[in-house]
Amino acid sequence: MLQPGDPAPDFALPNADLEPVSLAACCERGAVVLYFYPKDDTPGCTLEALEFTDLHPQFEAHSTAILGISRDSCASHGAFRDKHGLSIQLLADSDGEVCEAYDVWREKEAHGAKRLGILRSTFIIDRAGVIRHALYDVKPKGHAAQVLELVQAL
Repeated sequence: MLQPGDPAPDFALPNADLEPVSLAACCERGAVVLYFYPKDDTPGCTLEALEFTDLHPQFEAHSTAILGISRDSCASHGAFRDKHGLSIQLLADSDGEVCEAYDVWREKEAHGAKRLGILRSTFIIDRAGVIRHALYDVKPKGHAAQVLELVQAL
């Protein structure tokens, strides 16, 4: 598991519009909230994305970008963004390399069956590309507000 003080693994992934987004470029402009979520347009993931969207102006006021990552495709991200009016960037980690680098690709159990999936997790990364907070296995409701408090305290 990544810890505060660790360098954040860099990456470049496509967003919903197929444009590449790199962590390094985002860090040049300010802090980054990097959150990993299991699946587009599912109840918990939609709630989390809507809460981050609602607070997006407050994150921007603190020069903080919000990047959501799942293994869904760019097309899926685009449909999810457009359906719910999301203002945050959604990035497609189709091969799962970034999920592996951040140690969020885990075995999970649901309905008695074990399978691999994304452990809902959030990382707050400073301008230098250093992880300031590593939050694994978070609950979606109220999470964006908790993250905003951590960003404001940086």
